[in-house]
Amino acid sequence: MAIVDLVMPKLGESIMEATILKWHKKPGDRVNIDETVLEIATDKVDSEVPSSAEGIIESLLFNENDVVPIGAVIAKIRSENNVHAQTPVNTIDNTGDHLDNKETEALATEVPYQPSHTISAPKSSGARFYSPLVLNIAANEGISLAALEKIPGTGNEGRVTKKDLLEWIAAGRLEEPSTVEAEQQIAQQPVADKAPEPTEESKEIPVVYSGNVEVIEMDRMRKMIAKHMVESKHTSAHVTSFAECDVTNIVLWRDKIKAAFEKQEGEKITFTPLFIEAIVKCIKKHPWLNASVDGDKIIIKKDINIGMATALPAGNLIVPVIKNADYLNLTGLTKKINALAGNARNGKLKPDDTQDGTFTVTNIGSFGSLMGTPIINQPQVAILAIGAIKKRPVVLETEQGDSIAIRHMMFLSLTYDHRIVDGALGSTFLSAVVKELESFDTGRGI
Repeated sequence: MAIVDLVMPKLGESIMEATILKWHKKPGDRVNIDETVLEIATDKVDSEVPSSAEGIIESLLFNENDVVPIGAVIAKIRSENNVHAQTPVNTIDNTGDHLDNKETEALATEVPYQPSHTISAPKSSGARFYSPLVLNIAANEGISLAALEKIPGTGNEGRVTKKDLLEWIAAGRLEEPSTVEAEQQIAQQPVADKAPEPTEESKEIPVVYSGNVEVIEMDRMRKMIAKHMVESKHTSAHVTSFAECDVTNIVLWRDKIKAAFEKQEGEKITFTPLFIEAIVKCIKKHPWLNASVDGDKIIIKKDINIGMATALPAGNLIVPVIKNADYLNLTGLTKKINALAGNARNGKLKPDDTQDGTFTVTNIGSFGSLMGTPIINQPQVAILAIGAIKKRPVVLETEQGDSIAIRHMMFLSLTYDHRIVDGALGSTFLSAVVKELESFDTGRGI
């Protein structure tokens, strides 16, 4: 028999840690190869970690809600096969990169760390243990260690769980002042100058909502979306430009070939791949729209990876990424888009499916909106919103004179980071997309 280490898998180039949501196995349970051992979550997507060895779970090294660094050993499996002991298992590496033996051993033996911006647990022998996730939330909320000690815990051995802490915060029981410096200043004041300490009754006044309301706690994904959107507004100087586009040629061409396309390729063709095809062509002409900002440096991305904002059944939003979209023809784009959208709605996206986007497209028209002002998906510098296609009377300029005709029209809105994309470049790019769509060749084949 041999002991096999199950490590926190690589989940994408920019992801350094993941949160354990749920263990499906406990010590003593048998596990088969590729059987799910636990569920994890990052700021991008949830995923399952399967076992790559058959045997008995020897031990679990982390608890649910713990934040674990990539490469850390999270469980040990007593394998009944002839497997080399302590071999780290990288179970979800979708990038195709492979570490050599020395690098892998270094990752496997790495001591789990606490994420940055956390507070340290008290070192006294009688103090409770706090998970990195709980400590991180406490640090962000300005909760002192003394306050943490007073929170009743419902976890194992009375530990404070994430749920306990969030409920305590929601009840408005934060201590003031929460910093050590403030407490020391108060302690140094003369007794006569000290303000009377607030009573327990005043500390525990819950928030009261007036009127006939329903209070709903945000789920984890909604909290991440909210945080991501607010951080984007604080990071980039948002500017939005608008343009109107005549897509009559595209509508007529799609209506003409969609039945034959589905019969030939086994896929339904939507407007999205046609729009993305045009956007990719324009990005090649204006590469600064396919970039990111690092301090005072502009990072131009040579790969064109188009993020595609997708609504989930629960009402949340996720952005799967079409990698190397400039290498795909219309059929390839259609198949990739349909596959990513289907996996997103069915909860089958892999962590790598949401990584490394360089430009994002959001089709708000599918929900009836004419136009919008989308928020940039960091660290990108631009996002294009596509409005609903509507029939409208339009003035057409021809050699024979002006005329009024019924055309299929839609609005495009481009939000860009004014730190590096000024109004001239943003408007030029948007006009290029409009020109590309309006000059669509209705005589092209499938």
